[in-house]
Amino acid sequence: MREYVTDAVVLAREPAGERDSLVTLWTEHFGKLAAKAKSARKITSKLSAHLEPGTILSVRLVERRTNGLIIADALRRGRARANTSDLAKLERILAEHEPNDNLWLLLATADFSWPEALRILGWDPMLATCDACGQPKPTCFHLARQIYSCTNCQSLWQMSQNELIYIDE
Repeated sequence: MREYVTDAVVLAREPAGERDSLVTLWTEHFGKLAAKAKSARKITSKLSAHLEPGTILSVRLVERRTNGLIIADALRRGRARANTSDLAKLERILAEHEPNDNLWLLLATADFSWPEALRILGWDPMLATCDACGQPKPTCFHLARQIYSCTNCQSLWQMSQNELIYIDE
């Protein structure tokens, strides 16, 4: 059994079983991690309020062979400057166990912006072109396909609105 203590931003939280929650964290030292919060959905849970998406916290994780990572303690440190829908989209494109200091700083200390996040992750919008027509300065990024598109070509890819990230001018 190993223990880890790190700062983290809660990216997403979903039910797991009758009382537990599966929490996706972006940690300062370990990157994206998924951990189980035991009894977090009980009405008397002290962890529950700390594990809402967008919360910055100091967390103690316990690694067990059979259960994986379990959140043992969490102490709220603040609130990330990103809305929960942006965090949910970000959670979908991040790889597990790949820390990134610049992304941590963006989430924990700065105002979140998609152009900056995409630049940090290697998809710089300033260098991108539309994947269909090659037009510079595309208007959106498609999460599932990981491609850029201009306004004219969006309909070619049949993209739903929850799959798109619009790039601010």
